[in-house]
Amino acid sequence: MNMINATNEQLELGLAGVKLSAAPPQGRIARANWWFSQMREVVGRAMDWSTPAEARPEQIWIPGATREVKV
Repeated sequence: MNMINATNEQLELGLAGVKLSAAPPQGRIARANWWFSQMREVVGRAMDWSTPAEARPEQIWIPGATREVKV
């Protein structure tokens, strides 16, 4: 978007062809409740990702970190 031609109109975000329900109601609290209910629906439809398997433990050698008792 060219910033010289920018307008003050609100941009709309598409969610992969998913239509959000009816237009938000008027009033600050009502709009906030509507927005958060829409976001809960989006989160509810989200994919579940499987967690990766835990990495195998790795034993490393740190030079000079020996625990020898010298007599």
